[in-house]
Amino acid sequence: MSPQPILYSFRRCPYAMRARMTLSYAGIEVRLREVILRDKPAAMLGASSKGTVPVLIQSDGKVIDESRDIMRWALNQNDPASWLESADRDDSLVDLCDSEFKHWLDRYKYAVRFPERNEGWYRQQGEQFLAQLEMRLSQWHYLSGASLSVVDVAIAPFVRQFASVDSPWWSERPYPSVSDWLHEFINSSLFLGVMNKYPQWLEGDADIPFPTQPYERL
Repeated sequence: MSPQPILYSFRRCPYAMRARMTLSYAGIEVRLREVILRDKPAAMLGASSKGTVPVLIQSDGKVIDESRDIMRWALNQNDPASWLESADRDDSLVDLCDSEFKHWLDRYKYAVRFPERNEGWYRQQGEQFLAQLEMRLSQWHYLSGASLSVVDVAIAPFVRQFASVDSPWWSERPYPSVSDWLHEFINSSLFLGVMNKYPQWLEGDADIPFPTQPYERL
């Protein structure tokens, strides 16, 4: 029997979150290796010189080190709710999340590192993306329609980060539909099921089976 794939991950990384959620949804079992980003294991760097998570090493040794590629690979193995259909239709929204929104999110979150503007200005730039999500979610329950899809899974971890930068501001619900959607998402079994805490993996440690329990779609 071929060994299960290896997944290098970091619990709080939004890229790793969305990869873990898609693997869980697809029912693909992997050997999880939790990484501390300031102390990256040589084995991970040997597999991918990028030095970022997630990194998936397939059973045949092939490496996938982009989160969206891992997601698509997982969905090609098993896609019980046809998430690939929404991925093909709404890739442009995820593109915008990963480019412009992530750019402003980093500056909003770490405004002290970017003194050219203040935190409020950076937040306003990121809000342009939130306004697009608000428009969608005022019409649909999820970003691609009535059902949860890979588009929600790809974007929600980044909106979660944005919301946590200034919790009092977010609690005023400037984007009520986005707020409701995010609240439901971070309390879902899919999200909570991939957010267990694991110790840092060190060379010689046993790998951790993941997911620890199968995701049950409602």
